[in-house]
Amino acid sequence: MKHAKTLMRTTAVAALVAASPAMVFADTREVVTVVKVTGENWFTRMEEGVVAFGEQNDTINARQVGPGRADAAQQVAIVQDLVAQGVDALAIVPMDPSTLEGVLRRARQQGITVITHEAETLENTDINMEAFDNTEFGAHLNSKLAECMGAEGQWTTFVGSVGSLTHMQWAEGGIAHAEANHPGMELVSPFNESFNDANNAYELAREILRTYPDIRGFQGGSAIDVIGIGRAIEEAGLEDSTCVTGIGLPQDTGQFLDSGAVTAIAFWDPKDAGFVMNRLVELALNGEEVTDGMDLGVPGYESVSVTDGPGDGIIVRGQAWVDVDASNWNDFPF
Repeated sequence: MKHAKTLMRTTAVAALVAASPAMVFADTREVVTVVKVTGENWFTRMEEGVVAFGEQNDTINARQVGPGRADAAQQVAIVQDLVAQGVDALAIVPMDPSTLEGVLRRARQQGITVITHEAETLENTDINMEAFDNTEFGAHLNSKLAECMGAEGQWTTFVGSVGSLTHMQWAEGGIAHAEANHPGMELVSPFNESFNDANNAYELAREILRTYPDIRGFQGGSAIDVIGIGRAIEEAGLEDSTCVTGIGLPQDTGQFLDSGAVTAIAFWDPKDAGFVMNRLVELALNGEEVTDGMDLGVPGYESVSVTDGPGDGIIVRGQAWVDVDASNWNDFPF
């Protein structure tokens, strides 16, 4: 069983730490969370969870880093440097999981524990953590969009990049849902890449509105897509005739929810995800098995499911998405 292999590997790493404290750590273990991009509000919020975990654990020095722009090559370079430094563990939100396979293979060969998030196809990871089933989440976003559109008219999808696995899963889950349930919805120009930049999403949305003047719906993938799309919808005065759903943060999206330029968003709290990733690092370093139904200590992860991953690691899933619209976005402080 892969679960047993993972436990054997993490137990071996824990034994190495215990046997060679001078080699691996002095008083604390170095755990670095690597995100897609620094400065985006989503990952600023995630850092709060990383810091909170570190403050609660005297044996772990937890910190977060990331590239200055959403670029897979820059993220790989950061991970390569951390592997060369010999950190004890990495918690990574990959921009493009496939680009990290080689460096993470080397990391694990060196005894570095690897925890990932939004990367369930990645082979070289001990544990990949998902906030929920990604195909179901994409279908859920599309159901909200279809409800607003009356299940009729042209619509499109946005992603941070076509290499961002979860963004593609959400888009494809939405497309499959529409095809199966809403034949009156016509998909046009799918998978528009914003590269996690609201200005890019804005310009793309403007171009789509020019090319498809009758378009009725947009489904966003990056956490900032709905901001750029909403801005374009407001400028065009299309709040009453166009529907926008996607992932986003309430405080970022609130003004567009109030104006009607964005219909609804759903999200999982990045702070909780940052905390849970580091909690999984702690369990792995200590050689403790993650089991079905385990409570990882934050809402949405009170009873996680565990399945085998594509490599010798496991996938841990919560049930953490939250729906937000104009009626409740101000209930959230982030």
